[in-house]
Order: sequence, then structure tokens, then C-alpha cells
Amino acid sequence: MSRRGLRVEGLRVQISQAGRLLVPVDDVGFAIGANECVALLGESGCGKSLTALALMRLLPEVAQVTAGRVDLGDTDLLGLPELAMRGVRGGRLAMIFQEPMTSLNPVMRVADQIGEALAAHRGLVGEAARAEVERLLQAVGLDAGRQWDYPFQLSGGQRQRALIAMMLAGEPEVLIADEPTTALDVLVQDQILKLLKDLQTRRGMSLLLITHDLDVAGDMADRVAVMYAGQIVEWASRASLYATPRHPYTRKLFAVLPRPERRGQRLDSLPGRVPAADAQHLGCRFADRCPEAFPRCHGEAPSLLQVAPDHAVRCHLFFPADIGNGASARVAAPISPPPPARVESMQPEPGEPGPPRGRAADALLEVRDLAVHFPIRRGLLRRVVGSIKAVDGVSLSIAPGETLALVGESGCGKTTLARAVLRLLEPTAGQVMLAGRDLAGLRGERLRRLRREMQIVFQDPFSSLNPRMKVGAILEEGMRSLLPELDAQARSERVAVRLEQVGLPADAAGRHPHEFSGGQRQRIAIARALTVEPRLLILDEPTSALDVSVQAQILNLLADIQARQGLAYLFITHNLSVVGYLAQRVAVMQGGRVVEEGRAETLLARPRSDYTRRLLAAAPGHLRA
Repeated sequence: MSRRGLRVEGLRVQISQAGRLLVPVDDVGFAIGANECVALLGESGCGKSLTALALMRLLPEVAQVTAGRVDLGDTDLLGLPELAMRGVRGGRLAMIFQEPMTSLNPVMRVADQIGEALAAHRGLVGEAARAEVERLLQAVGLDAGRQWDYPFQLSGGQRQRALIAMMLAGEPEVLIADEPTTALDVLVQDQILKLLKDLQTRRGMSLLLITHDLDVAGDMADRVAVMYAGQIVEWASRASLYATPRHPYTRKLFAVLPRPERRGQRLDSLPGRVPAADAQHLGCRFADRCPEAFPRCHGEAPSLLQVAPDHAVRCHLFFPADIGNGASARVAAPISPPPPARVESMQPEPGEPGPPRGRAADALLEVRDLAVHFPIRRGLLRRVVGSIKAVDGVSLSIAPGETLALVGESGCGKTTLARAVLRLLEPTAGQVMLAGRDLAGLRGERLRRLRREMQIVFQDPFSSLNPRMKVGAILEEGMRSLLPELDAQARSERVAVRLEQVGLPADAAGRHPHEFSGGQRQRIAIARALTVEPRLLILDEPTSALDVSVQAQILNLLADIQARQGLAYLFITHNLSVVGYLAQRVAVMQGGRVVEEGRAETLLARPRSDYTRRLLAAAPGHLRA
């Protein structure tokens, strides 16, 4: 009987690119036992996904493993010929990729894709294969009838389930899940995570969960590996890491998390970014961003040191200066982040008297019985036989300087409501009032002038920024349309002010969107919205796919802007941690209707509707009952 599980030792990946040598994965090692989940944590660019691709032997042509060993049970994966590796890949070792739509063949039905895996790894064809497809779909919670659907006919959560079923077809010993719940709403995320945990337990699988969500890792993992700049900087049991994170980088990751108890406080920051893969490292790779760094950190690279039976850390704070002379290692005192600074807020503290928010008398935005129905047409003459009620009688209001969070599962109508408020979609019924003016009767120039007072920041900044235009031109575009009275010099000056306001250098104006990170592109999108000086900003999932460090920067930025300018925010999100931290009030949508609304601290602590209770129960980490 062969050993089960996965062991990685000294893994190193090199990339040769345009004469440069990049080392995105350097001396990585960890082990996953049978029926164990290991979470691989870290920011984007730390090497997590590339590590997974190296384990699968799916690295791009320019990359290669130059050192290390990967053992799957008794099998040395790096020593296998490619033909033999094909029998392992998708069979004993399988991987769920981050975006299921790019992993599933768009022109093949679900049953055919799962059937391919069954034929390749288990030799099942015909009736036996069809029966196994139905069993696998049932195991992942999909109706057997969906096997005849194409991927585009499934929702995001259903596609993820179909991909999991395909990966389970080979009965893997080890399953790698690369950000399997990124950008999913909390209900679907909870379903997928419970499914993975249940499958792991029932099948005795080893699970490598790659994520940047500390709450998800805390719910799922038995052990946690924290990765930074291509190396494991902390390796511990879940209980030990979450009770006493020791590496300064890990502590920073916890410190930047938005929490309800941090409302009104500035989130701790993690300045800078992960060093590039071609950076020359003389000392600790985190030293330039570390508040605890001292001279030794910049000149000598630390080793991974066992500081407790279930805890290892790569940090000079845990090494005596003379460790090279045979002295025993010591454990430094836990490193506490500095207390977060107060942010000047326009909102009263909980319990303090303050002006009522969101009432019609003082509302900037008031939505009354808004409905958006999409017709269902059938037959040769395309007659209307019914309608989809995407938004069905929604009423809400937002006061100046207030944040109203709009939460609910995917497909409940949140984004449709936002677009109808902006008149990007024509409402079927109802009213939208901005500062007492009804938008329903406005057309042409009158509507265009009013649009400068309400702007939107979309979920994916890259797809909403013109890739052929430089940032300066992108920011000026709105001013040319909505503020024609400004001349070229005035527009240029305002671009410089807005870039500085969102924390970007002045030379950003001369660069294209692809030259920036995801967080920087989101800052550009926010700067573009601010150039026309709106009074209402609609934010559609602005932090859903960002690292926790970048998320903290964006949330601090939004709080700063609101405190200075008194903007009203309609904040669409499925992240209840962000809701508890940022929003004064919350509206919960289900099936096109608002089912509950109230002050954030009250609604999150004492929800009244069953649906809101389900959302809170599904949230990972600190909000879980």
C-alpha cells in the first residue's frame, strides 16, 4: 500500500524572459497528509499559483523547475516522463482553476467533458460512464439534467460545481483548488467550501487550498503556509497561526482586515508591493515593507526556523545574532501592529446622538418602487409571453455623506438596480430622485448634465478602462463631456489633483492601464469618477477580487474621500466584513426585492429575515455563528 498525500521539498522555478532570469518560486517546501487541508496564503504575485502549476507539471514553456522534489505518495512527479505524468494529471492529482469558464470547453456539454475524464483515467465509456456522470453531478449538488447544458448556460457557482465534478472523475488523491470561490457571493462560496470539505472527508483526499482570504483559510485549513515573494515565510497549524501569527507579514495580513469593531478607524496599511521575480535579494524579502526591520534584515537572508512544535517562521526576529556559532534559537515576543489611527468621520459614533440618515427629508438619492422587467419573447413573431422581474418594487434612500451597502446573492438584482438608478437601463416603473429632481422625464442634454452628479465604479476596472488610451486621457474624457467649460489646462490640473488624491504618482497620466496592478487600476477608475465632482458614487463590487492589502488601501481611500467631500456611496458587495466596517446602513436584496434594511451594526447583529440570517451564517470567519 503506497503512502498517500503530497510532499514538496526545495521547489525552485525559473523563468528566462528577454535576457532576464526570474525566480518566482524559490526553495518552497510543505507536506499535505491524507484527509488534510493545507491553505497556501499570500498576496497576488507571491508565487502561489505558479507553485500549483509546477506541482501539476503545467508550467508555461518559458518556465522550468530547476531544483526540488515533489512526491505524490511513493511517486516522484518531477522524475516521471510526460506520458506517465498524463496518467497522473487529472487522475491521482487534479486541479480546480480559479476561473471555471476558462477551464471548461465552451462548445462541449458538461456530460461530454466529464465523460472525457472518466474514459482517460478510469476507462469508463457508454452506459457505465453516463451513470458515473450522474453520480458525480449528484455528489457536487447539481441536478443530473444539467449534464446536457453548455457551460454558458450555468451560473458561476454551477460552473464551479461542474468543474469540481470533472476533477473528481479521476478519483484524485490530492486536489488543488486555486482561489475556487473568488468573486462568488457568500451563499455560493459557502456551498462550494462545504462541498470541498465534505468530499475531502468522505474520500480521504488531500486538499491544497490557494487563497488570499484569511477567513476562508481559517474555516477550511488544518495547516497554513504563508507565502511571500516566492518563499514560505510561515508554516503552522491553523490553531497556532490564528492564535499567534509570528511573521511581520502574516501579522500585517491580519491587521488590514476590515472588521465591524474597526468602524471609524483607519485600517492598518501594507505599503509597497511584492518584489518582482527578478529582484536581487540580499536579505529578507519582506524587509523593505516591514515595520520591524533592522540592519541585519537587509543584508542576510533568514532561514525557516522551528519556533514551536507546530510552528515555523522565516524571520531574523526569531534568531539570536550568534546562531551561526551553535547558540540555540529563541522565540521573539509577538509583534503587535501599531494601533490604527482615527479617521475623521462625518458619521456619529455608535450610541452617540446624530442626525437620522437615509430619510426622504434629507436624502440625496431616493428610489421609489423601482422596477426593471425584461420581456420573455418566444415564437416566430417573438411575442412577449412573460417577463423576468430583475428589480421588482425597490425603495431606498441615501443621505449626503452616507454609505448604504446593498448585499445579496448573485442574480438578485443589485447591479441591475444600480444601472437603472443611473439610467443606463430604462426602468419599467418607479421613480429615481436625485436631490429632489426626478430623473424619469429627463432626456438628452438635461440628463447628461445631471449625470455628472452620479458616477459608477465597475467591478472589473481593467474592462472599464480603454486599453488604448493613456490614463490622463481616460480621466479627461469625462470632463470633456460633462464639464465642457473647462479648458485643456484646467482639465490637466484636475487630472493631477485626482491622481494625487487616490495615491498615484503624477507620471501615471502618461501610462496605459496594463502597466498598473489591479489595485492601482481600481484607483484610476475611482479617480475618473471623481474628476467630474459627483455627489453620489455607485461602487459595484470594487474590492471583490483584490488582495486584503489592496482592499485595505481602497477602503481607506474611500473613507478619506467621503470624509473630505461628503460623497454618498451606494456600495454593492457580497463581503459582509466590508459591510460591517464601511457602511452606516444595509439593504438586503433577494429576488429583485429589498427584504430587510437597517443600520449596519443592528442588522448584522440581529437580522430579522430568514434570508439575511442565511447570508450571515454562510459568511466565513468571524461572522460565522
